[in-house]
Amino acid sequence: MRVWIPKSNGGRRPLGIPCIHDRIVMMAAVLVIGPIFDADLLDNQYGFRPKLDAKMAVRRVFWHIKDRGRREVVDADLRDYFTSIPHGPLMRSLTRRIADGRLLSTIKGWLTAPVVERSGRRTIRTADARKFKKGTPQGSPLSPLLANIYFRRFLLAWRDHGHQEQLDAYVVNYADDFVICCRPGQAEAAMKRMTVLMNRIGLEVNETKTRIARLPTERFTFLGYTIGRFYGKGGQAFIGTRPSKKAVLRLLRRIHER
Repeated sequence: MRVWIPKSNGGRRPLGIPCIHDRIVMMAAVLVIGPIFDADLLDNQYGFRPKLDAKMAVRRVFWHIKDRGRREVVDADLRDYFTSIPHGPLMRSLTRRIADGRLLSTIKGWLTAPVVERSGRRTIRTADARKFKKGTPQGSPLSPLLANIYFRRFLLAWRDHGHQEQLDAYVVNYADDFVICCRPGQAEAAMKRMTVLMNRIGLEVNETKTRIARLPTERFTFLGYTIGRFYGKGGQAFIGTRPSKKAVLRLLRRIHER
């Protein structure tokens, strides 16, 4: 079943809700294959992993900026990442570690399962995932793991094709959110190369939301924190972090509702 939840920018995000039987089996699959694939994930992937969280990702970005001088940041955004992951390359990534054909077939069945939506008294049944052969529904226990496995393809290409060393540009990733921390003068080249790599693996960069932030004159927001130049009580400038305005307003709204 699919429901729509509001996004902070005013849009709506599709949330997939598996039936109880599928949800139980999905969780069992995650418990078995999760640790196997987690060992393959890179150190700069922080989303939905044991002993890692969003604050650690923010601290890593701050370390690149403050301690390593990578003060040009590509604040990137992917268009509908979870619903754009192509099934073919994703399944090939899974076959690297899964030899059991029955499990692979089950996962493919979950990816291509029809979706039921209720609109008033009507029940709408669609099979877009099967038709277009892409997408993993947000809301399922398996979705975060699959998202990490597929994003690893980009991170490996970024590192192994030499972009990281050539541009001194380092990616920090949390699920579908990521930034590229670069030395001054390298952010534009990093953004172009990132866009090319994303297109090659079947993903689309949202150009209207992707931007370059040049610190300290500019700020950017990552995982609910704004990073940039702030001023102390005495007026002294410093590069730091603070909860973003959206995050604070969201918290105040929750407190008000309670």
